[in-house]
Amino acid sequence: MHGKRILLIVGGGIAAYKACELVRLIRGGGASVRCVLTAGGAQFVTPMTLAALSEQPVHTSLWDLKDEAEMGHIQLSREADLVVVAPATADLLAKMAAGIADDLATTLLLATDKPVLAVPAMNVRMWQHPATVRNVETLRGDGVTVIEPDEGQMACGEFGPGRLPEPQAILDAIGRALAA
Repeated sequence: MHGKRILLIVGGGIAAYKACELVRLIRGGGASVRCVLTAGGAQFVTPMTLAALSEQPVHTSLWDLKDEAEMGHIQLSREADLVVVAPATADLLAKMAAGIADDLATTLLLATDKPVLAVPAMNVRMWQHPATVRNVETLRGDGVTVIEPDEGQMACGEFGPGRLPEPQAILDAIGRALAA
């Protein structure tokens, strides 16, 4: 991974806290990482935390006058070697599958010409819902690598598939995606 550039989109959900460790592991592997934090993700981790760990500015808004005067969403989407969405919530997966671009994260996902790795995290029933199953099939058909979530105890108390994989497992998936 040495010298590679990762763009990490941090979606909402309690699993967003694992993104902090993922940033640390990516940097420890010799890659640089820039973070885009969704509004939902910002409810669980702060831009300051991700900026400190990545040593890069964190992007949160499509409406940042300085960045968007320079078409920042296009630049972000093109300068990375790989775009990683972790956690990829049911909402974010649905927007990706439908081509919705209503915030910075979804706009740059639609604008990117780079490989995308989505790492889902959600309640087991949300993961198994026919709409989510359909959205994941659509994304895979479109060339997005969607890894399977882990199975285990959920923050809501339920048990099953839907947990965000551990950061090391995500790092391993990033390595495989970069090698492809």
